[in-house]
Amino acid sequence: MEISSIPGFADEKTEIQFNGFWDWLVTYNDIFALWQAQPSFIYLQSLIIIGNLITLFHALKNGGRFIQLWIGIIIHGLVIETISYNLPNIDNFWHAQSPIIFLGRRLPLYIILIYVVFVYPAVIAVDRLKLPRWSEPFAAGLVVVLIDYPYDVMGVRLMHWTWHDTDPNILDRHYYVPWNSFYFHASFTASFTFWFHFSRFIVFGKTKKWNFTGFYLKEFGCTLIAAVLGMPGGVLLFILLYHPLHDVFKIHSEITLFLLFSIFLSIIWLSFPKIINTTYISTTKKTTNCVMLFYIFCYYIFFIGLAIFIDPASEISIGWHEPIGPCYENSSMLNALGQTLYKRKYLCLTDNDESYFGWSCLSNGIPPKNGARWYTICGAPFINRVEYIIILLTSSIFGCSFFFKTLYSNNITNRKCNYDNKIPTTNIEVNHNHM
Repeated sequence: MEISSIPGFADEKTEIQFNGFWDWLVTYNDIFALWQAQPSFIYLQSLIIIGNLITLFHALKNGGRFIQLWIGIIIHGLVIETISYNLPNIDNFWHAQSPIIFLGRRLPLYIILIYVVFVYPAVIAVDRLKLPRWSEPFAAGLVVVLIDYPYDVMGVRLMHWTWHDTDPNILDRHYYVPWNSFYFHASFTASFTFWFHFSRFIVFGKTKKWNFTGFYLKEFGCTLIAAVLGMPGGVLLFILLYHPLHDVFKIHSEITLFLLFSIFLSIIWLSFPKIINTTYISTTKKTTNCVMLFYIFCYYIFFIGLAIFIDPASEISIGWHEPIGPCYENSSMLNALGQTLYKRKYLCLTDNDESYFGWSCLSNGIPPKNGARWYTICGAPFINRVEYIIILLTSSIFGCSFFFKTLYSNNITNRKCNYDNKIPTTNIEVNHNHM
């Protein structure tokens, strides 16, 4: 089929007129037309929907606060996405169109679900490490980046979303992915996990972590606190570390990310003496863990498969993108410290760094006109496909190893250390309330 026959191909719009509130709230697109234009995006959404169902199965089968965790993550994701599209300072990305999409065709259904696919397995895996509760949020923040990494790298390369070209918060890139995307996932997940456990401790005191108390309103209130405060807590980590170093001292975002990782790792490392010198509460392997582990293996294989088999140049994205306009017009933005930063108001067609897309599929390669916000972009071929395969394989080996150890084989009994070289004794207590 000729690409010119794809519905909406080469259309240019400055605005979309919605037929009332419900038309703005939710839109249904022809899945076959979307598949013709961007098949990899349909494959991805199918993967995320399956993962969402598997995590829901895990939560329902294990009961207790696992269900609240699942619900809390969904609400947490909705809060972040809704605020992001309505604050100009952080409205710096545009998703491709999906079969079901919300909020003025900005929020695909799968994005609501992907937070669960990222955060839920990370929290469960970290729980099985038996870290002290005060260090668990930081471990969850690191683990979620393991899951996010292949998605971020391949998603932007295949135009599943696009980034603002000159926003200073996302200007520093890694394979077209802003370093701050990884910072975002680590900090916001750490904040959500902290509030999910800490709010319940404040309300109920010291209780078993995953047991449901039976006080439905109080339990839901704790979940809602985590979902709402997860974003402000994540922003706080940006204010304390990223903004002073990057915006004041002009330090590259890669450095601020690895500084954050170093702090998180140091906090986790400080908890290890406590782990070694306390009794380990063993857990049993459950079918639900194995199902989730199998999905994670498939998840990593999926992205390696995209790098091997999908040609980015054959992908087409039709929808909202960065507005096109004059190169000389700038807009100001306030950062979290109150400083005024600047970015281009429009995508400059003659001077931009978004080389993962172009206009080759359009008639004579002519780009959209100034003022266009809804338009067609064309994928660009890999410069070095093997490099993408290797970086995805590398992250997948580490990710699969970690999740195999935590979700399947983490039944090793820790022992109290005896520094007098005496024979160590093992004290095992089974707790069926854990995974």
